Amino acid sequence: DFVFAPQMSLKERFEKAAAAVQQLSYKPNDDELLVLYGLYKQATGGDVNASRPGMCDMKGKAKWDAWNKNKGMSQDEAMQKYIDFVNQLASE
Repeated sequence: DFVFAPQMSLKERFEKAAAAVQQLSYKPNDDELLVLYGLYKQATGGDVNASRPGMCDMKGKAKWDAWNKNKGMSQDEAMQKYIDFVNQLASE
């Protein structure tokens, strides 16, 4: 688990977790990366606001779907879920 100072705001903890992803002891698999992407986009931008990419853009569709799974989730909740998921990855 990453250590967060008790006085850190949710946004500060989220930013620290986003930076910590780059320093994990292993590269997350594609599914884990999509979860991270979807939660990050929801936390920083809210609900998906673009149309789903066309059928030839498999990577774009997967990323859009990962973000859209979090539709309706508040940005604060997405930040906390992102932090929790990064901590889960760090402990593996």
